[in-house]
Amino acid sequence: MRSLRDRFGFPHLLAGTLVLVGATILLGVAAKATGSGLGCEANWPRCDAGPFNLFPAHIVSFYEWFHRFVSMFAGFAIIGTAVASIRRANVDRRVTALVVLGMVLTPVQVALGRETVQQYTTNILSLHFWTAILIFTLFVVATILVWAPRLTAGQVTTAFAVGSLTVPAHVGLSLFYLAPTTSYPPRVQIAQYALSLAVVSVAVFVVLVGRRHFEKRGVRSVLALSPLLAYLTVFFGRQSVVGYRLVELTYLGLAAVLTGIFLVGIWLTKSNARS
Repeated sequence: MRSLRDRFGFPHLLAGTLVLVGATILLGVAAKATGSGLGCEANWPRCDAGPFNLFPAHIVSFYEWFHRFVSMFAGFAIIGTAVASIRRANVDRRVTALVVLGMVLTPVQVALGRETVQQYTTNILSLHFWTAILIFTLFVVATILVWAPRLTAGQVTTAFAVGSLTVPAHVGLSLFYLAPTTSYPPRVQIAQYALSLAVVSVAVFVVLVGRRHFEKRGVRSVLALSPLLAYLTVFFGRQSVVGYRLVELTYLGLAAVLTGIFLVGIWLTKSNARS
């Protein structure tokens, strides 16, 4: 039997770190959606119960505490992944640069998290979220680059198909807050942000893996457009909660175009796949 070290190497460490980063983002959304962002009574990094106030006192503060708890492990995983990428000679230097940049941004993200508790403002909260998305993107790119040699043209087509279903689902959940008489419950917010991460991941996947298998200009144009449209869709989707009709229409239009791009991508990659 192979040892665990042989079975699970740097690619698995990187993928595990990516999962932790994504989970941290969604737990942060859960804390905000449930109104638990200040559940620890503006204490940071402590909470509101137990020895030295290290633990949560009730379910409200639990959401915020658990978000911090998981983010701590995500931070350690980011640092460990960066150190491992530097020490391993066989790791692509592009991957090393990406995860090291993620490590550099992590203290910034921690400081922003502290500020969301100690002086809560919409701008700080937004910066905290988009810094998290940037770190997530860095690890998505790094993970795909590491695994790309094992991925096939058929999986690009599958990713386009997933994207063509994910974007309409994202819009469907948006109807909860676009409709003036409908509430926007926490479970819907969490689900929609999970779909946002999925849309971003699919778009990055198709361009990084697709360019290894497809050479025609038309296919490459669709591949290149996917990440730009995905990020714009996620951005305007998040901004549309402010209630401006123009922002809402922009979001819906971008979502329609992105879905169309994904559908075209399915057709082009299937018809141009190399044996």
